[in-house]
Amino acid sequence: MKKNKISKDWINKQRKDIYVRRSKIEGYRSRAVYKLEEIEKKFKIFRNGISVIDLGAAPGGWSQYLSKNIKNAKILSIDLMEMEKIKNTFQIKGDFTESDSKKQIKDYFGGRVDIVLSDMAANTTGNKNMDSLVTGELCMEAMDFAKEILKIDGKFVSKIFMGSLFNDILLKAKKNFKKVNIYKPPASRKNSKESFIICKFLS
Repeated sequence: MKKNKISKDWINKQRKDIYVRRSKIEGYRSRAVYKLEEIEKKFKIFRNGISVIDLGAAPGGWSQYLSKNIKNAKILSIDLMEMEKIKNTFQIKGDFTESDSKKQIKDYFGGRVDIVLSDMAANTTGNKNMDSLVTGELCMEAMDFAKEILKIDGKFVSKIFMGSLFNDILLKAKKNFKKVNIYKPPASRKNSKESFIICKFLS
């Protein structure tokens, strides 16, 4: 009974959510696309002709945004889950930390890239501290990968949760990048601990 009530509450919130409604009208796969749009408006991280890796891309909203708004971009989307095709993107079903996936990524670009994006988060367990910890670990893995594959003037953007690993993530970012910002886009739900870390220029 309690589970059904939670499900109904979630459905009602989705119906009222302006970003959910807007994503359906504009043909995007998720409301998350507007978080990336707001990050771009504030930090100006994209330009035409860039090379971008979208980690944990499913269902594909961020890759859709890039495909629609960035001209001549070379976009690679990777996720453990299968995704529907997105125009002007190359997709990999796999784990970006594994050697086979890394080889596919490096072979596709033939060198280093301009931007690494990550909207990855833990599958929610109901334990907010545990979810925050796992999401933080995903962010740190993504940052390690970014350092390995980004150009010197590259940029890294990742979801983070305010929690036990936040200070560790921030310290690691400041060691690896010259400019680091924390930002909570207006599209992030007010009751969520979600923010994003925006890093520029490898140290």
